[in-house]
Amino acid sequence: MTTQHQTLALLLFGVFVAATLAITTWVSRNRHGSAEEFYVGGRLFSPMENGFAIAGDYMSAASFLGISGLIALFGYDGMLYSVGFLVAWLVVLLLVAELVRNCGRFTLADVVAARMSEHPVRIAVGSSSVTVSVLYLVAQMVGAGSLVSLLLGGNGGAAQAWTVIGVGALMVIYVTLGGMRATTWIQIVKAVLLMAGSTLLTVLVLVRFHGNFNELLTSAAHRSGHGMKFLAPGLKYGGDWTSRIDFISLGLALVLGTAGLPHILSRFYTVPTARAARRSVVWSIGLIGSFYLMTIVLGFGAAALVGSDEVRASNPAGNTAVPLLALEVGGGAGSTGGTVLFAVVAAVAFATILAVVAGITLASSASVAHDLYATLKRRSAKQRSEVAVARVAAAGIGAVAIGLSLLAKDLNVAFLVGLAFAVAASANLPVLLFSLFWRNFTTRGAVWSVYGGLVPAIVLVILSPVVSGSPTSLFPGVDFQFFPLENPGLLSIPLGFIAGWLGTVTSSEPPDAARHAETEVRSLTGAGAV
Repeated sequence: MTTQHQTLALLLFGVFVAATLAITTWVSRNRHGSAEEFYVGGRLFSPMENGFAIAGDYMSAASFLGISGLIALFGYDGMLYSVGFLVAWLVVLLLVAELVRNCGRFTLADVVAARMSEHPVRIAVGSSSVTVSVLYLVAQMVGAGSLVSLLLGGNGGAAQAWTVIGVGALMVIYVTLGGMRATTWIQIVKAVLLMAGSTLLTVLVLVRFHGNFNELLTSAAHRSGHGMKFLAPGLKYGGDWTSRIDFISLGLALVLGTAGLPHILSRFYTVPTARAARRSVVWSIGLIGSFYLMTIVLGFGAAALVGSDEVRASNPAGNTAVPLLALEVGGGAGSTGGTVLFAVVAAVAFATILAVVAGITLASSASVAHDLYATLKRRSAKQRSEVAVARVAAAGIGAVAIGLSLLAKDLNVAFLVGLAFAVAASANLPVLLFSLFWRNFTTRGAVWSVYGGLVPAIVLVILSPVVSGSPTSLFPGVDFQFFPLENPGLLSIPLGFIAGWLGTVTSSEPPDAARHAETEVRSLTGAGAV
């Protein structure tokens, strides 16, 4: 890392932070402080704007850097991540986008509580949403600490710690001052930057191979050290049956978990109608699909031009594949073009992290204030006081996330992302689908469904190889591993559905046919929707 890289990267970081703070300040002067304004931006965003914001929320640093790195290291098996993340959006589009917009108001719990007893349902769904959000948030912030300290040349723990603290402070400022409106515009700016940066790198890679994708793949296979096995399945997940089943488990979590992520579902409330929500998802699918296709080119490009061994030597997880690729296609180490492109990639990655953590923080603070506080305190709580609680909750969640991230800054946190998706698919998705489509679903079924997915998902991860029992575990010195898979989705997702069914059939409470009919009509037609 040269002084040129560090200075230019810092300058670009500063420009983006200044621009986002200016957006937040401008928005904070033009809002009236209502719950609708804070949580969903007044429902005034167009489908195109919301589509860009959804894409900005979804395309995290794990996608930009992580997937490209996995492809650079494992070829075909890494590419399967791109497919899984994209397919997940078809579930969102076909099953939940319009229905959630019509049935809810601010949070996922609104949809479930529409036909149930509010108190137990909101506590259960709110707790699950906060758990998912905090897990996702810690993973992003630890990734931010590792990434930015690496890009800026900081090898010690101080650079990581100050980066985590800085990112946490910025996300609290964005959410408490600007609410959903500022967060949305930050995500739109980030999506534009990410798409522009990825497109530029993709074009430069293809130019190096004269547009011949076959030549790119052949060169990547040659420099990977694995030969043509690099282009075939099994390099990462084909070692034994446990790894194959683990991949199926991870795939289930990724494909089904997206439809249960609180910060993604909350975006559907920022548009005025259900039709606009569906059009938002169409816009986001176009952007996200294009982006994940480009990650394939970037991953194989890094393997071909940088080399898998060089990528692995720089970062064992492959997270530096894209920055190293930018340095290479820009002209190589020491060149002006390489320095500029490297710094641009660093700035885009930083923008990506800031936008994603802001969206997650807003969703989790909304769950605390709108679901937990308003339920435990009193349902008649004034909107303005609820918004005040949401701002305090954002600061509290930010502080907790900073503390957890500092504790975990030296640990492998890849499992946190998979856990967040697994918990969302295990606890949030079953109760959401049952509420929307099962006429006989009851309050007990809803509560059992949430806890029946949430608790097993967390317990199974604690008992899995990612926590103990192997040299790469979080705690390699101890061994309480009893569950062989790294991702619990294959077991915890069915348990969430089974618990919801079991709670319903054993409930003495008769299903409310009238409220179900009202919810069904609202979900399908939008009649009576907010």
